[in-house]
Amino acid sequence: MASSTTTSLPTLDEEEASPPSSSEQQQQPSLNEPASASAFRAPSSLPLPHTPFVSEATRVKYSPLPWEDYFDEAKDILIPGSEKVFRIYTAGNDGPVVFCLHGGGYSGLSFALVAKQMKGKVRVVSMDMRGHGLSHTADDTDLSAETLCADVLEVISTMFGKDLPSIVLVGHSMGGAIAVHLAAKRVLSTLAGLVVVDVVEGTAIASLIHMQQFLSNRQSHFPTIEKAIEWSVKAGSLRNIQSARVSIPSTLTFHEQRKCYVWRTHLQDSEAYWKGWYEGLSELFLSCPVPKLLLLAGTDRLDRSLTIGQMQGKFQMLVVRSSGHAIQEDEPEEFASAVLGFVSRNRIGSYGIEIPGLRRPIHLRPAN
Repeated sequence: MASSTTTSLPTLDEEEASPPSSSEQQQQPSLNEPASASAFRAPSSLPLPHTPFVSEATRVKYSPLPWEDYFDEAKDILIPGSEKVFRIYTAGNDGPVVFCLHGGGYSGLSFALVAKQMKGKVRVVSMDMRGHGLSHTADDTDLSAETLCADVLEVISTMFGKDLPSIVLVGHSMGGAIAVHLAAKRVLSTLAGLVVVDVVEGTAIASLIHMQQFLSNRQSHFPTIEKAIEWSVKAGSLRNIQSARVSIPSTLTFHEQRKCYVWRTHLQDSEAYWKGWYEGLSELFLSCPVPKLLLLAGTDRLDRSLTIGQMQGKFQMLVVRSSGHAIQEDEPEEFASAVLGFVSRNRIGSYGIEIPGLRRPIHLRPAN
């Protein structure tokens, strides 16, 4: 397994965690220290605060699962000439690269279950974005669309150099908006497809006025990792316990002073960037010069531009009615089937469009 040196994750401001009881005073290491492959291998490897009220049944049902059961490898990508280090998880060796971008407050492990299902036919790369998971930059608070797009480009360039494979960008929520912004820039010469997961401009913009209240009302600290996983499922943010057991631990960090687990990402502090993620998204999406798939959870209202675009066949749309917001976590089988079907239908190969009867992808054929 490849892994480079990472620094400890920042802690949350003190007002976001409650004072500890006298029974919780023992010292605990940070959840994300060190950045080794075994960091989440078993609950026993994570010393937890003393919590006698947590039953053994709860510990078993909501115990963390190791990412190694789903991805093949984890790497820390150091961007040359900078202090930026981005954690990526990879699965599979053949086929086009399905490059996954998670939503705000999630992590690259949000795509763990679908990576396991897709890796036999495609190469999956899932990235912890700036300010999330095990990625670290000099300014983790800069979550502007421009900065996040630049981060993704730098990771792809550092990983593949000049030998870029075919890339299908897959983005969920905030990550979907960033995928659209990046695709619309037309700077990825081998971009072969775009999959946007449960984000529509009109709905996203309308929800922003309620976002601060939503964030302030959610539970902000947990005595154990198991309790955070349990909360995420019972509160409805995730509906699939297995996926929550893989992905939730990487969204937390241990608060040394308060002796509890808190959210790794301070989403409240990113409000200045929210409109920049979503404004103009529909027109940008339609302008992307590659095959496009829009995956929605339940029913969602398309704005006028998307409605006309869909009627004109400019993109494919699928609705997963049994899922919550995180389709890739709640319904991994249906999600994987949709993405693999999209890749197959558009004949996206490792290095271009594959046409039956040709010995190599069409854009790699030598000139006469």
